[in-house]
Amino acid sequence: MSHGPRSGLYAVSSALLAMSRHLEVRDVLKTIVASARELLDAEYAALGVPDDHGGFAQFVVDGVSEQQWRAIGPLPRQHGILAAMLHEAKPERLADVRRDPRFEGWPSAHPEMSDFLGLPIRDGDEIIGALFLANKRCSKPRGGCGFTEADEELLSILAQHAAIALTNARLYERSRELTIAEERSRLAHELHDAVSQKLFSLRLTAQAAAALVDRDPGRAKGELQQVAALAAEAADELRAAVVELRPAGLDEDGLVATLRTQIQVLDRAHTARVTFTSCGVRALPAGQEEALLRVAQEALHNALRHSGAERVDVALEKRGPAVVLRVMDDGSGFEPNVTRRAGRHLGLVSMRDRAGGVGGTLTVESAPGKGTTIEMEVPGG
Repeated sequence: MSHGPRSGLYAVSSALLAMSRHLEVRDVLKTIVASARELLDAEYAALGVPDDHGGFAQFVVDGVSEQQWRAIGPLPRQHGILAAMLHEAKPERLADVRRDPRFEGWPSAHPEMSDFLGLPIRDGDEIIGALFLANKRCSKPRGGCGFTEADEELLSILAQHAAIALTNARLYERSRELTIAEERSRLAHELHDAVSQKLFSLRLTAQAAAALVDRDPGRAKGELQQVAALAAEAADELRAAVVELRPAGLDEDGLVATLRTQIQVLDRAHTARVTFTSCGVRALPAGQEEALLRVAQEALHNALRHSGAERVDVALEKRGPAVVLRVMDDGSGFEPNVTRRAGRHLGLVSMRDRAGGVGGTLTVESAPGKGTTIEMEVPGG
C-alpha cells in the first residue's frame, strides 16, 4: 500500500516526530491535521476539539486556503457526521458523505467532498477531538470509498499518538499559565516589601511640604528636597527588586542553566519573543557569573520594558580566550553617545561598572529605530 511519496512505518514515524516538536496546543493541532492528510494522501483534513456548549472550541483544517476558510464562515456546530464522531465514538468510512442520511449540507463556499474517513481522538473514556479526512487521491471503485480498512488502521495509530501529543500540549500550557501566575505573585510580594515603606515615607513628606508651603516656604523647600531624595531611593529599590527576580540556584546550576531558565520564564510572560543560545561556555569564577547574570537581567529588563521590542535574543558564547554575553533587541533604540540621561536611566553606567569590576568590558550599539545590542566580555571560560 502506498500513500503518495512516503509510506508505511517511515511515514508514521515522521508524523509522530513532527507532533512531538510542538508544545503549543494550536501548533500540535495543525501538525496532526497536516500529518494525517499527508499520511493518507487526502485532499482535505480537519480536526475539531469540542467545547461544552454543543460546538467546537477549535477547528483546524488543512487543504483549505485562508481565503476559503474565511468565506466558509463560523466554526461548525456538532451536527451530522461531526456529531457522530464526538458522540458515538466510532470510526466512520463513507463512499460519499453527501449521501449519508445524517448529512445536513454545508456553506456555499465549502469545498465539495465525497469519500470520507473520520475517527475520534480519545484520552481514556473522554473524546478530546475528532479527525476528518476527505477526497482520497486515488482511483476509487465504482460506488466505493477511496479510503481503505488499512487507511483506517493507520489513522487509528496516528489518533492514539495525537491524543498523547494534545494532552501533553494542554498540560504544558497549563503549566505555563501557573508559572506566569507564580512569577507575577512573587514579583508583587517583592515589590511590595522593597518599596512600600519608601512610598509611605514619601507620601508623609509630601503632605508635610504641602502644609508648610504658605506659612514656612523655607521648610517646605527642604521637605520637597526630601521628597525628591525619597523618590530617587524608591526608584532605585524598585529597579533592584526587579533585577533580583532570578532563580536562586546560580551556585548550584551555573550561569548557563540559570540564564536559560530565567529567559524561558520571560518568554512566557511577555509578548516579545525571547531566546537564549549558548556555545562552548564552561564554568566561570563566581564573581564573573554573578556580573554576567546581572548585566543580562538589566539588559533584558530594558529591552522588555522600555524598547517596545518584538524579539530579544540572548547569547553566551566562547570567543577566543574570553566569554561574551550578547543581548540584542529589535526595539526603538537610542543614541548612547548623546543621551546621557537615557544611558543612566537604562542602567548603562551600572552595567559598565559590573563589567569592569570583574575585569571585563561592556559595549553598546544602538540607534533610534535600529534596536540595541549590548555585549559584555570577560576573560576566561
